[in-house]
Amino acid sequence: MAADGFELNAFLPYRLNRAAEFVAVRFAAEYKARYQLTRPEWRTLAALGSSTGAMTATEVGAHSAMHKTKVSRAVAALEDRRWLKRSEDETDRRLEHLELTKAGRIAYGDLTDLASAYQKQLEDLIGADGLQALSVGLDAVERAIDTAGKHVARP
Repeated sequence: MAADGFELNAFLPYRLNRAAEFVAVRFAAEYKARYQLTRPEWRTLAALGSSTGAMTATEVGAHSAMHKTKVSRAVAALEDRRWLKRSEDETDRRLEHLELTKAGRIAYGDLTDLASAYQKQLEDLIGADGLQALSVGLDAVERAIDTAGKHVARP
């Protein structure tokens, strides 16, 4: 234990951040090598690819917990690749609906194959029981996120 009584290695935010970085950095190296994607670009592509329909940039940001500036840059980069198309909202011209193009869906499919292989690597590294326990813990954290989001005061 530290002299001040605070044990950093037992502090949940610190542990979650270390774990997330370990997992994310290893996967980022794979999609960066294959497609030269940044993390925000991957997260934007993943949000759109996993959606059943179009999303707004705000929805992409909420889905992936990214700041609107990062989403905006990722959207522009994916559009430059012709993986994403924008369409103006018919009732609110301030909104744009984002969807993957055919090329974007193909890339997303390839990247989900890569993600599945990476998931298997993590299972081999952590073990099926460890991965299941982690999933149960993350489910609890995600429920807490949802609950906290419902209790945030709205102006």
